Amino acid sequence: MTDRSYNRSESITICDKDFNFTPDRKEFLSTLVSAYPDRTTFTKEDFDAVGGMPYWVKSSRYDFKVGANTFNLEAVISGYNGGYEPQNVTPIAPSVQPAPVPAVNNPSQMPVAAKTSTLNVLDNVKIIPEKMSNYVPFGHFKDVKGIIKSKIFFPVFVTGLSGNGKTLMIEQVCAQLKRELFRVNITIETDEDDLMGGHTLQGGDIMFREGPVIKAMRKGAVLLLDEVDLGSNKLMCLQSVLEGKGYLIKKTGEWVTPAPGFTIVATANTKGQGSDDGKFIGTQIMNEAMLERFAITMQQEYPPVTTERKILSKEMELTGDVDSEFVEKLVDWADIIRKTFYEGGIDDVVTTRRLVHIVNAYRMFGDKLKSIQMCISRFDEDTRNSILDLYTKIDAGVNLDEENPLDESETSEYNEDYDV
Repeated sequence: MTDRSYNRSESITICDKDFNFTPDRKEFLSTLVSAYPDRTTFTKEDFDAVGGMPYWVKSSRYDFKVGANTFNLEAVISGYNGGYEPQNVTPIAPSVQPAPVPAVNNPSQMPVAAKTSTLNVLDNVKIIPEKMSNYVPFGHFKDVKGIIKSKIFFPVFVTGLSGNGKTLMIEQVCAQLKRELFRVNITIETDEDDLMGGHTLQGGDIMFREGPVIKAMRKGAVLLLDEVDLGSNKLMCLQSVLEGKGYLIKKTGEWVTPAPGFTIVATANTKGQGSDDGKFIGTQIMNEAMLERFAITMQQEYPPVTTERKILSKEMELTGDVDSEFVEKLVDWADIIRKTFYEGGIDDVVTTRRLVHIVNAYRMFGDKLKSIQMCISRFDEDTRNSILDLYTKIDAGVNLDEENPLDESETSEYNEDYDV
């Protein structure tokens, strides 16, 4: 919390109103004076270069504005430099307007604000995902690997239901190819500063901290935009990057050209058209211009039953023997649930990720039914009882060739100890 205590003498009078030098105002003025030691008149761009314009600068209370996006802080700076002696001053419009920024043809020649430097984070660190010994490739793994291995810029949009290995596939492709991967988890709040970078105060100096997109571009790395359909139109700042072109960092004036090998992969639960059924709350209808910049869209499905058995078996191998019978029953169980889900007979689905959770719970607790109950407890009661009833039938060897194996009207009651 900002310290609001200050001495009442630390003030001046502007336009017959008190202007108090609160701690946050002193900190801002210190930064501003350090960046522009010989200036008293500033533009909006000047304020942006030091972290943004404070609310009191544009307030009509003190009448600092002397032109279009131009503000004269002579009175405040004079009072600040004079040791906060009370004085009655009125802002004076500058006799000479600020010199216009010269036009440049090359964005790399744009001027940089004084005393602003770049904070080099992760420059000498390789961000390569760890290779998983038990990973089983499936789906579009081979295609994605071919694209990333080629080092050709080719943006890819990977979509599919949750828990089917989209993100893990990208990570393991990069792990196998020993390629650096910058993963950005997109939310509705993600903006240009999160992606490209922004100013920060470091030891009294104004530093520009580069964002993951700029880092990936410089290193020729793979940029993963995870859950991209959760983002807002603020992601449109990526337009030139999605075209494989450079990017102008407006806060430093530097033009960044992507190094060879740089490419982009985005993952999403939808194809950028939102979620009509409400299953993926928060997903947005993405801008068509942005979607058009992805070269291809890959639809990732759940793995075939033979592959899924192999995935679960390899997970069990990590700590001991494989219970092949349990693995087979789990996969058959999930397969029936998914088919029923696709036909509209049930609202939830057991994902590959959830099957892995069940296997790991079994590795810890040694109890199959308990492991299943604990891992499906997030579903509503009707769904939970219905799919648990289905598993007990599979476990008992009941013939499930009937038309509706997930008839919720025939579900049983189960021990509530694990309904967490």
